Amino acid sequence: MRGAPKAEPEELPQLWQKPAFEHLLTCLKHLHLEPPIWGLKVSRDDILRKQQQQRDATDRREIISFLSCIIKSTLGWIDDEQREQVWEEASKRLSERCGRTAMGEIVRKWPFESQEYEAFSLAIREPSITGDSVGLKTWGSSYALAQLLHHFSSGPLAHLFHAQTAVGTWPEPTEVLELGSGTGLLGLAAACIWGASVILTDIPDIMPNLVHNAELNRSTVEGRGGNIEAAALTWGGREGDSDPRFTVGNQYQLIIVADPLYDDNHPLLLTSAIDAQLSFDSDARVLVMVPQRDDTTKRLTGALRVAMVSQGHPLVCVDENMVAGEDDWGEDGQDDDAQRVRFWWGIFKRS
Repeated sequence: MRGAPKAEPEELPQLWQKPAFEHLLTCLKHLHLEPPIWGLKVSRDDILRKQQQQRDATDRREIISFLSCIIKSTLGWIDDEQREQVWEEASKRLSERCGRTAMGEIVRKWPFESQEYEAFSLAIREPSITGDSVGLKTWGSSYALAQLLHHFSSGPLAHLFHAQTAVGTWPEPTEVLELGSGTGLLGLAAACIWGASVILTDIPDIMPNLVHNAELNRSTVEGRGGNIEAAALTWGGREGDSDPRFTVGNQYQLIIVADPLYDDNHPLLLTSAIDAQLSFDSDARVLVMVPQRDDTTKRLTGALRVAMVSQGHPLVCVDENMVAGEDDWGEDGQDDDAQRVRFWWGIFKRS
C-alpha cells in the first residue's frame, strides 16, 4: 500500500498574519491526499476500515477548520487571480476529505506476471458502490480472462495478431472493442499484453470512472505499445446513449467481454450489440467469459449461447473451456472456498 502524505496542523499558516500567496499555495498542495493503492488480496472491508483510520489520523479538526476558514475568507491581501487559485485549492483539499474518497472509494493494484511478457501492473479505481452499480466494481472474471490473453493471442486468436500480409509486412495491431468494460481492467490489460488499440465501452453512468482509469494507466499502456480510448455504448439504448462512432456498424475484428450477464434480458441485448459491431469478415471473433457462480449465471450462459446462434447472422461457438479462479477478493464473512468459482469462456465467429 502507498500511504497518504501526512500534514501537521501546527505548521499551518495563520490567516490573521496575512500569509503570502506562495506560502498558502505551497501549504495547500502539501495537504493533498491521494487514495492509497492497495494490493490484490486485501478485502474491500479491510481497506475501508484502514482508510478511515488514516483519515482519523491525518484529517484532524485543525486541518478541516483551516481549509474552511480559507474558503470563507475574503483573502483581501491577495490579488484577485491568485485568490481564486487559493480558494480552488482549498476546496479540492476539503473535497478529498469529505467527498467520494471518504465514502468508500478504493484504488487497487492488479499485477500481471508471465514468462511470455514483461511484468506490469494496473491501478484501478473503484468508487463507492451504491444500488446496482455493478460496473463500478472489478469482478473476478475480468482478471481471470486478462491472465489468459496471451494464451488466446498465441493460440485460437493468433490469426488476428500474427498473420503476415501479402507483401510480407506485419499488419497494424488489431483494434479491439470491449463491451461492458466496467472499471476497465480487462480492456487495459488487453492493450498492454496484445499491444493493441482497445476501445473501452459502457453505459454513460459508468463512463466517468472508466475514463479516469484509462487515463490513470495510459502511460503503462502506451509504454507497452498499446492504445486506449473510452466511449459510451449502451446495448439496446436510444439514439444519444452511445458515442456517434458506433452508428457505423460491423467495424471490429475482435470483441471481448467479461461477466456481462446479470438480468434475463442481457443475453439478447449483448447478442444484439455484438451483431451490430462485429465485422462480417470470416476472421472476426468474439471472446466471452461468464462466471458460473450459481444456477442463475449458468442459465444466463445457456441463454446467451442460444441467442448467439439464433439471430439473423448466427454466431457459433468454435472453442470453449472452463477455468478456476476467484470471483471476489476477501469480502468479510467469506472463506477462501466461498470465493472460488469456475469461469466459462467461449470464442464465437459468424457462421
